Amino acid sequence: MVSTVDYHTAGEPFRIVSGGVPPLRGATILEKRRDALDHLDHIRQLLVFEPRGHADMYGGFVTEPQDDEAQLGVVFFHNAGYSTACGHGTIALVTWAIDAALVPVTGPSTDVIVDVPSGRLRTVATVQDGRVRSVRFRNVPSFVAIDRVTVKAGGRSTDVAVAYGGAFYAIVPAGRFELPIEPAFVPRFIELGREIKARIEADREVVHPLQPEIQGIYGVMFTEGNRNVTVFADGEVDRSPCGSGTSARLALMDQRGELATGTTLMHESVIGGRFASRVVGRGRVGEHPAVVTEVEGSAHLTGYHQFVLAADDPIGTGFLIR
Repeated sequence: MVSTVDYHTAGEPFRIVSGGVPPLRGATILEKRRDALDHLDHIRQLLVFEPRGHADMYGGFVTEPQDDEAQLGVVFFHNAGYSTACGHGTIALVTWAIDAALVPVTGPSTDVIVDVPSGRLRTVATVQDGRVRSVRFRNVPSFVAIDRVTVKAGGRSTDVAVAYGGAFYAIVPAGRFELPIEPAFVPRFIELGREIKARIEADREVVHPLQPEIQGIYGVMFTEGNRNVTVFADGEVDRSPCGSGTSARLALMDQRGELATGTTLMHESVIGGRFASRVVGRGRVGEHPAVVTEVEGSAHLTGYHQFVLAADDPIGTGFLIR
């Protein structure tokens, strides 16, 4: 029996494993991520795959932090495996930790430090009348890895940028494919996202200069003004504005001079959910100029679950149908 507490952040699900699994082993969150792949992947499948989940389900294993300076650690999972970053999941996790009294409320602005595979995130929860109203996280440094690369997708050639916000995202205007960012066009965005990811990875390696375990295109973000639709993992579509992807887009906009310093980007998803985001600092990651970003959103409780797998169930840990 595996217990979970489910939240959504701007419409994107986050299934928090609260009981029924052994603790993940490893000194770092990246090591714990490898341990999850080696020993708990059947649990990921059980919770993500149908009939208990669906192709767009997302979740996380709660872990011990790397040291006493943080209160929580987390290993994120999705339909294809384990991500290195997840902004909406971080917002939901901190909300749950305060709701469940795992982290004490210290005032209307409560600091919570979370260790994720991409690094340590400092978050601030806004608490009113005993409830978490929003969570703001300061992300790991974000940077543009490739300002322009030409790829062929959807029968046409187009320039795509690759930026990092805890994971690597290919970013391209939706107008290049004459598509509005609306739910009705999500199936076409999935096709294009898979194609763009495959094209980029076929021609070059995309690797973090300081953390070589973080590599590859995680998501493809299609933009239109302040709106976006992000396709990640195996054709999974983010219902939220995509937290780590928001940081990646901020890095690109900053480098291109498209966002004035101190300006808030209200990043909007395909279903209209919003994250408030901004650049709050600068630095470098290897040879890349980098920005420090903050992203803020709200999470809401959707349910408590106890999942089981009957010994004679022919479906086993499940299946996926897009």
